Amino acid sequence: MALGSDRFWRVLGRSAQKAQSTSRQRVDRAQDHAEWAAALDDSDLATEATALRVDSAARLDVPRYLALVREASERALSMRPFDVQLHGAVRLLAGDVVEMATGEGKTLAGAIAAVGYVLSGRSVHVISVNDFLAQRDAQWMKPLFEVLGITVGSIGEASTAQERRTAYACDITYASVNEVGFDVLRDHLVNDRQDLVSPVPDVALIDEADSVLVDEALVPLVLAGSVSGDVSTSTVMNAVRLLDKGVHYDTDAEGRNVFLTDEGALRIEKELGGIDLYSEQHVGSTLVAVNVALHAQVLVQRDVDYIVRDGRVQLINASRGRVAELQRWPDGLQAAVEIKEGLEPTETGEILDTITVQALINRYATVCGMTGTAMAAGEQLRTFYSLGVSIIEPNVPTARVDENDRVYDTIEHKNAAIALQVKEIHETGQPILIGTHDVAESEALAETLTASGVDVVVLNAKNDAEEAAVIAAAGVHGAVTVSTQIAGRGTDIKLGGPDGADRERIAELGGLVVLGTGRHTTERLDNQLRGRAGRQGDPGRSLFFGSWEDDVVKNNIGDKDAPKGIDDSGMFTSPAAADRVDHAQRIAEGQMLEIHSRTWRYNQLTAQHREILDRRRATLLDSNEALTLLEQQSPKRSKELRENVSEETLVEVARQIVLYHLDRSWSDYLAHLADVRESIHLRALGRENPLDEYHRIAVEAFRTVSSKAMDLSHATFESADITSDGIDLDDAGLRRPTSTWTYMVHDNPFASRGNAGAAGLGPIFGG
Repeated sequence: MALGSDRFWRVLGRSAQKAQSTSRQRVDRAQDHAEWAAALDDSDLATEATALRVDSAARLDVPRYLALVREASERALSMRPFDVQLHGAVRLLAGDVVEMATGEGKTLAGAIAAVGYVLSGRSVHVISVNDFLAQRDAQWMKPLFEVLGITVGSIGEASTAQERRTAYACDITYASVNEVGFDVLRDHLVNDRQDLVSPVPDVALIDEADSVLVDEALVPLVLAGSVSGDVSTSTVMNAVRLLDKGVHYDTDAEGRNVFLTDEGALRIEKELGGIDLYSEQHVGSTLVAVNVALHAQVLVQRDVDYIVRDGRVQLINASRGRVAELQRWPDGLQAAVEIKEGLEPTETGEILDTITVQALINRYATVCGMTGTAMAAGEQLRTFYSLGVSIIEPNVPTARVDENDRVYDTIEHKNAAIALQVKEIHETGQPILIGTHDVAESEALAETLTASGVDVVVLNAKNDAEEAAVIAAAGVHGAVTVSTQIAGRGTDIKLGGPDGADRERIAELGGLVVLGTGRHTTERLDNQLRGRAGRQGDPGRSLFFGSWEDDVVKNNIGDKDAPKGIDDSGMFTSPAAADRVDHAQRIAEGQMLEIHSRTWRYNQLTAQHREILDRRRATLLDSNEALTLLEQQSPKRSKELRENVSEETLVEVARQIVLYHLDRSWSDYLAHLADVRESIHLRALGRENPLDEYHRIAVEAFRTVSSKAMDLSHATFESADITSDGIDLDDAGLRRPTSTWTYMVHDNPFASRGNAGAAGLGPIFGG
């Protein structure tokens, strides 16, 4: 939400205010070079850009560069950047996350900053939340880059290895965060430097920065390989389907955990052939599979946590309301849900390598970003990335009116009030956007409104392909759009439709009205939704409805804190009701921050170990070290081989052997730590600190990665059939997976409703 001038300066500290002031002065001085830039021929723009190139940001002539880019943008894109966009670009160059309101031109501001980094001798990755935005923005901004003599490329899921290398070789590369991460992971399987795709990371300029750096920070990106499991998920699911609630299993009060009763355990043991679930043979495999299947059957909800489309279970990204195309659940939960829905289960696979989004971004020397809601994520950005936040005031002051929440005693009364409010506004012709929390709620509300005589259009993960058309029509006279959070990010609703032909009529009615059906677990998501109204100084209005039965209230403060005084509609008459909902949201945000903090502490050590492994792998790829190490341990075998095998072949064979076993040992290390984290919380029962114990175990495990790899490499070097043609890796028992694939783990979907992307620390069958 945009801040007024007074609050804008109060929020910023003195040092931040000084930095903002310096940036504004640079923007102001750009006007001194406007005549020079305007006098240039088109062919001179690239020449002058080259002349501005320096080897560090400190030496860049910022006012002159801004004047040049402003002129180039007007000619190449027919868009002349506002001062606020230049200001945003300068703060991005300073390494901040900038907050810019909807419609203020973040995409162009980011492109201008990317140019500044290139002129400072840097290479830039502009990282988006999905492939569509990455490729769209690259094509949109390409004329600007080309007129300045700057190369640009983009990467999508379908890009080949060579296309990726070409894109990364450009000055500026647009890509989604997952594709960048998958390239890093796949590079961990190569035996030859020529096969590497991902370059040394330099500058990451992140669009929707709060989504990438906070909401998805702990999401693991995974590289998996083919492997068959020990336990049949289908058999276990068939047994779990026979269980009855209250007899064989129970759930906790919040509905976030489910557990077998003694009678349930006996029933499962009988259905699985008279086994002992808690025996050493089954407690680590079958019991885990049973708990996962029970979660899939009881807690994971269709049209809330996932949808079924095109014969597939597709997860929903709660913070964006969109299908999470590449995400899947871990530990067999994905397959269990697929069986629940009567679908063929997907391969689980063995994790060969994994990296969290946060660890991926922290590899970059410089990180900056832009979003509409940076201030609300300021604490996380400072804590986990050492990033500052700059608020860029809008080009035209915001005219949107944000009303106080209306809070009701029950969901039923709340929904009735929403329907009545929509009908009243709709009769005036004022367009309405209604933000709901999930697919099921959006469809139920649409049915209610349709039954009351209001024509509505629904936008959710089921019809996201129609997003552009739906959003284009959301600002026209009489439009009522019911949407999930899909309409909260990356959308720009223009009054009167895409051509703005009816804009004045809609503006006179008061502009777009945004109605929220309840608070999210973080204020940022509420503000993203509010930000759809009041674009570029347009009039607009936002109003959120809530109830004491909403999850954010029920899970954080409960019935005991309900205020007194209710009118005939069920609405609380006391202003304290809205304040208490705010308080509930603050509690939820605090819990999310604590989850992030704890999980970050667990992940940090593995990230450090990964850096060590990366350096080790790079040395092996770039030198003869593998052969030297093997020859030191096996001089007799080396002498024997050298009689018939060339030095070049021996170097390559040794590298293949050592890299295979190093990769195998790293995969075993990751699997071991995953098992440890499933039960590490139990150490607290023995008065041990779980984090300290985890670190001790992780350090000990990592110490064996290299030594184990070398012991196995030595054994292979001694026994394998190595000829003048090299080595047959399959015959030598060094078989790489027959197939590999990448995906993002939808980690711990039970961390809290509405925060499904947050990773927890306990097993997925009980935090």
